[in-house]
Amino acid sequence: MREGKVQIIPLGGLGEIGKNSLAIRYGDDILVIDCGLMFPEDELLGIDVVIPDVTYLLENKECLRAIILTHGHEDHIGAIPYVLPHFDVPIYGTRLTLGLLEGKLEEHLPGFKADLREVRPRDLLTIGNFKVEFIRVSHSIPDAVAVAVHTPLGVILHSGDFKVDYTPVDGERIDFHRLAKLGEEGVLVLLSDSTNAERPGYTMSERVVGETFEETFRRSRNRILIATFASNIHRIQQAIIVAHRFGRKVAIAGRSMVNVVTVAHRLGYLQIPPGTMVELEEANRLPRHEVVILTTGSQGEPMSALTRMAMADHKLVEIYPGDTIIISAVPIPGNEKLVARVIDQLFKRGAEVLYETVSGLHVSGHPSQEELKLMISLTRPKFFIPIHGEYRMLMRHAELAREMGVKPENIFVAENGQVVEFSRKGGRFAGRVTAGRVLVDGLGVGDVGNIVLRDRKQLAKDGILIVVLAISQESGQVVAGPDIVSRGFVYVREAEELLEEAKAQVRAALEKCQEKGLNEWASIKAQVRDILGRFLYERTRRRPMILPIIMEV
Repeated sequence: MREGKVQIIPLGGLGEIGKNSLAIRYGDDILVIDCGLMFPEDELLGIDVVIPDVTYLLENKECLRAIILTHGHEDHIGAIPYVLPHFDVPIYGTRLTLGLLEGKLEEHLPGFKADLREVRPRDLLTIGNFKVEFIRVSHSIPDAVAVAVHTPLGVILHSGDFKVDYTPVDGERIDFHRLAKLGEEGVLVLLSDSTNAERPGYTMSERVVGETFEETFRRSRNRILIATFASNIHRIQQAIIVAHRFGRKVAIAGRSMVNVVTVAHRLGYLQIPPGTMVELEEANRLPRHEVVILTTGSQGEPMSALTRMAMADHKLVEIYPGDTIIISAVPIPGNEKLVARVIDQLFKRGAEVLYETVSGLHVSGHPSQEELKLMISLTRPKFFIPIHGEYRMLMRHAELAREMGVKPENIFVAENGQVVEFSRKGGRFAGRVTAGRVLVDGLGVGDVGNIVLRDRKQLAKDGILIVVLAISQESGQVVAGPDIVSRGFVYVREAEELLEEAKAQVRAALEKCQEKGLNEWASIKAQVRDILGRFLYERTRRRPMILPIIMEV
């Protein structure tokens, strides 16, 4: 790329919620801001997580100078263990962010030596042709920062995830002064969080949740369980403080929450009064009105601690009548049914369940419309690109920018892989790079594609029928079979007549092959699939996957 132009290349996070990642390029220098994952949608059967396609970075790896992290949420750091082995570059982040990342790297890449470099708000680093500045913002996790990338053409300000919280739990307020100063000096491009762009007004302070906790604790006479995101350290902090105030002990259920609490406490981001924390085994021996359990499972995940408790499948925690369950989160789109199922089961066990219909149980970590306007007003950008959100959210954010005086021709609603290029003449879309999603299934990264997913969907929908037969190598005659095995199609004992007819169809297919002189296995298998498939659809209106297995004897 010629110098004199700066390119912004979103690799994830546009038109979707999650897998946030964005590249900034000037000349032969590339910076990447965040590299996150997203959890799979329902149609991605068997997939564990989804990460960005980093083909563009692999093709230009000699130009990649660093990965910059805005904060420690999974949708911003979760893909790093999968992509880092391909790149020998430093990773910059705040103390808590790197602490959480270290734990993930140790889990996924034991023994891997990553070049992790700690930064603080107001730090200014020189990386290639860039000067990179970190600016404190408020979010639902401590140590979140916006990133100002000073390029030869001007400042590109990436907001990261943020909200305007005037009374944050940790007392660390958003750095309005520095944002306004950048606005005075001139911001070339603002990239701003669009997650709540459809919500009018302001996002409530996190302290509202603490007040709700206090009211709930005051009237509860039994055990209290609080389910929230493991990474919401501010909420965990408030729950611990309120529990201590009411003389309750706190236990933790769920591996991810144990890991986050351990790291946050070790690094000083979580203050735990002495004697407050106990193990689950000890909590079970205490009077129930003296216990609080913090647990994962606020999204109804099938293997989470709260779900297993609701299904009476947790080895250490049993739900008793009179327990108070606080679900301090709102369902992520797509998880509503899972959450509703867990709530129903908890009610069946006699628990009192408080969830999203109760005001003050959850507040967002993202800015609503008035806060988005404030960010634009403070920074006064020449160009504007909405990021972090589904397409309708990006469009609504673009409308807000127009209302705030940004020229319509200076607003770019981009898609993943779309290159937005800026020069002294202005900005424009300048083509595309490879971008999309890479599916992670177990230890396999990217080895599950559309063909495999199509087969999984067919198996889930109509099952599989396996046809096994043995053919003589000399005569070409069937010497054994055909035998049919059904899985997920019909129950063999109740469909014997249908399967006998199916065997007859297979024999007819083999006879047709002999008449046509077809003796290659591929041709014979195709004929069996075709004839048997038509027969089964006529009889059942189902299309199972048909898998012929031919053995030569």
